[in-house]
Parts: sequence; C-alpha cells; structure tokens
Amino acid sequence: MAETQLRAVGRRKEAVCRVTLKPGSGKWDVNGRTLGDYFPRPSLVSAIQQAFTATDSLGRFDVRAKLEGGGQTGQAGALRLAVARALVSLDETHRRKLRDLGLLTRDARAVERKKPGRPGARKRFQFSKR
Repeated sequence: MAETQLRAVGRRKEAVCRVTLKPGSGKWDVNGRTLGDYFPRPSLVSAIQQAFTATDSLGRFDVRAKLEGGGQTGQAGALRLAVARALVSLDETHRRKLRDLGLLTRDARAVERKKPGRPGARKRFQFSKR
C-alpha cells in the first residue's frame, strides 16, 4: 500500500464505511456527493470532522468514503470512526488525542431485538384487570 493513501473501515449500528484519505485540499466525496450534500444536518458534519479538527489536519486531506447500510446517524458515526482510524494509521502520535475524545471507540449500541409475545423489545400490551 502506498504511503500517500490511507484506508480504514468504520462501523456503527448497521452502517459500514470504507474511507480513503489522500493528501489534498480537503475535498469530500461521500458516495459520489459532497459531505454537506450527503449529510444535511450540521451536527453530523461537525461530528464527522471532529477527528480532523482534533489533529489540526482539516483541509489537508481529500476524503473518499463509501457508505452502505443503516441510516443517517449510523453512517455518520461509521464515517467518523473510519476517519479517526485512518489518521492514526498515518501518525501514531494522534492516537492519544483521539482516544481521549472517544473517537477510536466503536459504538456497540444497536437496536434491541423484539421479544415474542410482545409488541416491541420492551413494550407490553395494555394490562386489563377485568
């Protein structure tokens, strides 16, 4: 693998993200669209860029991301983790900073399964005494 191109995988809920970082001008390509176009919520965009701002490398890399599965929030979390992992593979000194911000931890929370005889995972049908 070339030194100039960094690859990483991130996951969150049902979403999977494969990301490629190349030195560049900060261009984003998320499934063929720009970052702001793919994620219209500013809170998600700032969460995704958190790894770059923490390592003072915002605008130094061109990012290509392939996202599949899950919803908007899950995909944003997967992209965030993948970017953080790619930055650590570039420079190991970033690990401590990103770890302290919780950007290298895979969020294992997922939807709880529906239980038999109930309308949902935890919900019960209305109780009737008589």
